[in-house]
Amino acid sequence: MRLRPFVALLLLTGASAASAADLVVSAASSLTDAFQAVGKAYEAKHPGTHVVLNFAASDVLLRQIASGAPADVFASADQTAMDKAVAAKAIDPSTRKDFASNRLVLVVPQDSKATIGSPADLKADSVKRVAYGDPASVPVGRYTRAALEQQGLWDAVSAKGVLAQNVRQSLDYVARGEVDAGFVFATDAAILKDKVKVAATVPTPKPITYPIAVVAGSKQPADAAAFEAFVQSAEGRKILSGFGFEAP
Repeated sequence: MRLRPFVALLLLTGASAASAADLVVSAASSLTDAFQAVGKAYEAKHPGTHVVLNFAASDVLLRQIASGAPADVFASADQTAMDKAVAAKAIDPSTRKDFASNRLVLVVPQDSKATIGSPADLKADSVKRVAYGDPASVPVGRYTRAALEQQGLWDAVSAKGVLAQNVRQSLDYVARGEVDAGFVFATDAAILKDKVKVAATVPTPKPITYPIAVVAGSKQPADAAAFEAFVQSAEGRKILSGFGFEAP
């Protein structure tokens, strides 16, 4: 089995990060651990296939795909990014399916002494820095902004905002104690239980759902469709569930 990191910068040199035999799966950062396990399980059932996993913020992945980066499957952390992929004709819309759901949580450093039990507590003068994904390009940031706007807290919290390039960077800021609090997905918070603690589960106006689709430019659409089907299979859902993802 072979799971290799995708290096998008190779495109700048004209080199390709994936060979013809590789199945390139571009997936949202929050799927990192779960899709590494899914990839290994898929390879076990398809010995001739090498799954190359490329993780980044969903909008960044879409820009890579639209720019011609090798990709066969696109898995996004929100519908907005996938809608953009449809508009850009970057994916085959007939293959678009929702395969998982998640929750938005507010986390603080494990050793935090601050009294933070809800997003409203972030207005306190003692709270100086709050991390969340950039709403312009990161799904968790869009969910965060919508949730805070719904509660009338966006202006107050964004004034203290520390923008992250993806959800894992937001998690790292909190884990390292570089911010007082941060917004991440529940599945991300579960990965660093020893370094962060969940202060609150934050309701979002729209459910947090993950769509997946075959990339329009895939040179192996049948294999890409097979991977997508595996993700939605009973075995795939069991793996995702093990990492905290819920059914769509």
